[in-house]
Amino acid sequence: MSAVYDMAADGPRVSDDMTVEVALSVMASAGVEYLLLCDGDDQCTGSITLAELAVHRGSSTYTDQIRLRDVLKDRPSAAAATPSSRSARSSPGRTAATSPAAKSSEP
Repeated sequence: MSAVYDMAADGPRVSDDMTVEVALSVMASAGVEYLLLCDGDDQCTGSITLAELAVHRGSSTYTDQIRLRDVLKDRPSAAAATPSSRSARSSPGRTAATSPAAKSSEP
């Protein structure tokens, strides 16, 4: 599966079976710091950042055959894979409690 830029999905979408090396190349070509991951049914299953891939690539267990889904399995929590947690992390000083989504749910 090639990378597809989908404006509605807020970023380039790639298959979770893509290798880390290819994903890094896609990020560089697209000029982005994250990718949206899709499963075999083209359903968005999460996201991965350039920083996460760089840390993984620098580990002693890294090989060029590691797939993005393997990187996801190594995450400490599944919450790190959601696009909503990514946008909360990418806004300095903004917490979930101060985000527009959190405020809209208040009475």
